[in-house]
Order: sequence, then structure tokens, then C-alpha cells
Amino acid sequence: MSFCNSCGANLTPGTRFCSKCGAAILASTLPPAASASPATPAAPVTPTVPAASTGNSTVKIVLIVVAAVVFLGTLAVASLGFFAWRVARHTRVHQEGDNVKVETPFGTVETTHDPAEAARNLGVDLYPGAQILKEGSSSGSFRGLRTSTLNSETSDSVDSACNFYKQKFPNARVMTQQSNQCTIISNDKKGMITINVTSEDGKTRILISNVSQASDSSSH
Repeated sequence: MSFCNSCGANLTPGTRFCSKCGAAILASTLPPAASASPATPAAPVTPTVPAASTGNSTVKIVLIVVAAVVFLGTLAVASLGFFAWRVARHTRVHQEGDNVKVETPFGTVETTHDPAEAARNLGVDLYPGAQILKEGSSSGSFRGLRTSTLNSETSDSVDSACNFYKQKFPNARVMTQQSNQCTIISNDKKGMITINVTSEDGKTRILISNVSQASDSSSH
């Protein structure tokens, strides 16, 4: 409560002149104004950014990978088909009896199932008295290589046939012998010769294979 300095009358809070005597009211007689509370700064508002949908991104990546694999697979199949078509178009097959000649873009393949021809191309002595069998006998050449296989049989023992070829190839790299069977493998710069001697149906079967370089006259 404040009072007038001139007449002592009660003053209404906030008045500047005495309502009784009209005297000016000094500022010191006014009640102190309520101190304003310091304004509390508003908390900063962080904008909410919606999270990216990782599930949808993963699905898209998987679909892209699958599509790429399918495309590459289709392209490979188409390329292989086109390549096979070109090869088939430029391939010629000629057959005369047991002799077959196949001309391809990669070279000429010549094969024969004539036992006599196989024996001539074998380059290995036939066991004395052995009978040449047509089944399993063949000869062929391709791009400078010749393969010859001769199948024969004899009534002599396995040991007798094995000893015959052991003497022919004393420096063979592989020479094994078991009961009723032996194997001889010999190779040099000219090629590799494999001889298998086995006992079948009371006969001694001799299978000889030779892989060598074809002569210039027969190579293509």
C-alpha cells in the first residue's frame, strides 16, 4: 500500500497524482513492479525426415540382378546356338565304307574302322600269331595328331604276350603286371604308346593305342 507524500491519503497502485490533493506522486512511493520472468527459449524443433524404405531398395536390387542374369543367360544361349549353326553349316561329312572324313571350320577329322589300316598306322609290332579284331580297332587324325587303336587276341598266355612287349619297350615309363593282366606305357617325342594285356574268355586280349604326330602328307 502507498500513501501521498503531501496529504497522506491512500493511493491506488499505479496512480501518478493524488486523488485527494492532486499532488504528483514520486516514483519512490510506488510499489516495485513485478520483475518479469526471463523468457524461456523455445526448444529447437528437429524436422522429422521419413526413413527410406530399405525393404523396397533390397527388392529392387534383387530384381535388377535377376534381370541381368537372365539377360546374360539368354545372350549366351543365343550366341552358342548361332555358333553351332555356323559350325554345322560349314561341316561336311564324307563316308566310304569304314572310312569317314569330316571337314569342319577347325580342321579335317579322318577316322577309319578298318583293322588293316589301324595296324598300318599303329607303328607297333603285332604279337606273333595274334588275330586282329575289328571291334575296338580304329585310326584317326585331326590337326597334326594321329590316334590308332588295335585290338587283337591270341591263345598264348598273358605272361607270354607281356614278355614280348616288355622286350620291345625296355625303357617304358610304366610297366605293371598282375595276375592275368599287365600294362605298359611308353612315350617319347613322337608320341605315347599304351599296351594292355588281359585274359578274357580263355583268350589273351591285347589292346594297343598310339597317339602320335601325323605325317605332313596326312595332316590338314
